[in-house]
Amino acid sequence: MKVLHLSTSDLDGGAARAAYRLHRGLQSTGMTSQMLVRAKTSTDKAVISERTLLTKLGPPSTELPLRFYPQRSRHMFSVQWLPDAIAPKVRQLNPDIVHLHWICNGFMQIETLSKLNQPLVWTLHDMWPLTGGCNYSKECDRYTQSCGACPQLKSTREQDLSRWVWRRKAKAWKNLNLTIVSPSHWLADCARSSPLFRNRRIEVIPHGLDLTKYRPIDWKIARQLLNLPTDKQLVLFGASPGTTGDQRKGFHLLQLALQRLGKLSFQNRLELVIFGDSQSDQSLDLDFSVHYLGQLHDDLSLALAYASADVMVVPSLQEAFGQTASESLACGTPVVAFNATGLQDIVEHQRNGYLAKPFEIEDLIQGITWILEDCDRHQKLRAGARKKAEQEFGLELQAQRYLSLFNQIFTDK
Repeated sequence: MKVLHLSTSDLDGGAARAAYRLHRGLQSTGMTSQMLVRAKTSTDKAVISERTLLTKLGPPSTELPLRFYPQRSRHMFSVQWLPDAIAPKVRQLNPDIVHLHWICNGFMQIETLSKLNQPLVWTLHDMWPLTGGCNYSKECDRYTQSCGACPQLKSTREQDLSRWVWRRKAKAWKNLNLTIVSPSHWLADCARSSPLFRNRRIEVIPHGLDLTKYRPIDWKIARQLLNLPTDKQLVLFGASPGTTGDQRKGFHLLQLALQRLGKLSFQNRLELVIFGDSQSDQSLDLDFSVHYLGQLHDDLSLALAYASADVMVVPSLQEAFGQTASESLACGTPVVAFNATGLQDIVEHQRNGYLAKPFEIEDLIQGITWILEDCDRHQKLRAGARKKAEQEFGLELQAQRYLSLFNQIFTDK
C-alpha cells in the first residue's frame, strides 16, 4: 500500500511536524509513504516539493478576497480559491490512499479534493475544514450551520465571504470517499457538529512522538547546555513566532498569573523560559527574569528545553491537540493547562499535571503553585508524565493505528 500525504510544509509549524512524524512512523512499519508539499525543509527524498507557478502564487492569493473586509481580525482566514496543480501530480504519483493534513495558505483549492480519485483520509490540525475560512472559531458556532455574518471578518451580512467558502466546501465535498481523523475528542465532537462532516466516519488518533528523542534528560545538564540558571524554578512556555501576542495561545493569561505569583512567595525563586519566539520589544512586567531561547528547529533542542523546566504551561483557549503538552510529558515535565479543548486528552488532572478551570487566572496560579510547592509530588508527576506519553503518544502506536485504518478503508474500497 502506498500513501501520499498532502501538507503545505513538512517541518514548518506544528501541523507540518505532526504530518512528517506520521510519515516517518508509517515508513518504519514498511509502508511506502511520501509527502507532497509546497515548502520543503527536510532532506527526506520521500518528500516532494510542488514548485509550479500556481503553487507559488497560493500564499499571496489568499489575501485578495480579504481586502473587502478591512476591519477583519488579523488571524489567518483561508479562502482557498486559486486553482492549483496538485491533482495532476497526485495522478502521477498514483498512491493507494491520499492523506490530507494542513493544506491552507493557498496550497490547495477547495474544489481540488473532488478531483482526487483515491480514498481520502483527512487528519484535522485545526478547525478550518469545518468552517467558512477561520482556523479556530473562538466563541462562534456558526460553522454548525453554514457560517455567514462572520465575527472574524467583522461582517454583519449573512451572504459574506465565509458563507461563500462554506458553501463551496459543501458542494465540492458532498460525494467524497472521505474519512476524518481527529487528534482529540474535542475536535472530533466539533467535526460531528458540522454539517460538512456530520455523516462521515470520524476517528480519534492522537499525534505521535519519537519517544527515544523526546525523553527525560537530567535537568541540570539541560540547563547547563541552554545556559539557564540551576538555582531557580523554571516555568516554560512554547510559542510560535509572534504568538505571545496571539490571544488564542493564552500568553496574556499566563502573564497575569505570573505577575501575581511574582508578588507571592515565588518572587525570588521563579523564572520564565520562552522558546519559539525572540525577545519582545514590550516589557512583560514581571518581578523575575525571562529567558528567550528563540526558535528551536531540532528535536534535541526541544527535548532539552522541556527537560530544563519544572513545569510547562500551555494556557491556550483552543487547541486541536497541543503538541507542546505531549512533548513536555514525554520529557517528564508536568503540564498546567485549562480544562478545555484538545488539551483535556493530554493532561490528566493531578496525575501528570493540572487542569485549571477555564479560563480562570486564580486556578491557573493554583495549578502552577500545586506542582512547584512539593518536591515529592513533583517527582510523582514527572513519572506520571512519562507514563502517559508511553501509553498514548508513541510514534509506533500512532503508525499502527493509522495502518489499521488504512487497511480497513482499502479493503472496503
